[in-house]
Amino acid sequence: MELEFSGEVWFWRGPAPWHFVTVPDELCGELEAASASVTYGWGMIPVTARIGGTGWATSLWPKDGRYVVPVKTAVRRAEGIALGDRVDVHLTVTR
Repeated sequence: MELEFSGEVWFWRGPAPWHFVTVPDELCGELEAASASVTYGWGMIPVTARIGGTGWATSLWPKDGRYVVPVKTAVRRAEGIALGDRVDVHLTVTR
């Protein structure tokens, strides 16, 4: 399964701070349907992600009935991404 969307980069301060992009509502249903066959626990969905020319392996996190894509510091640096930037995300669900 492959998905493409645009979203704003936001910051979660939490005990382990991280930057994310939220998957749009209209794509979350597809992901939830696929999650039963690919999740490795806690509803996490393994994916390869790409923003610009930078790709990485990660997992989508379920949050508030949606999914969020964690965006690593190395990715943000490589692509010049700042908090609040709108980015185009390409996801491929893996097993």
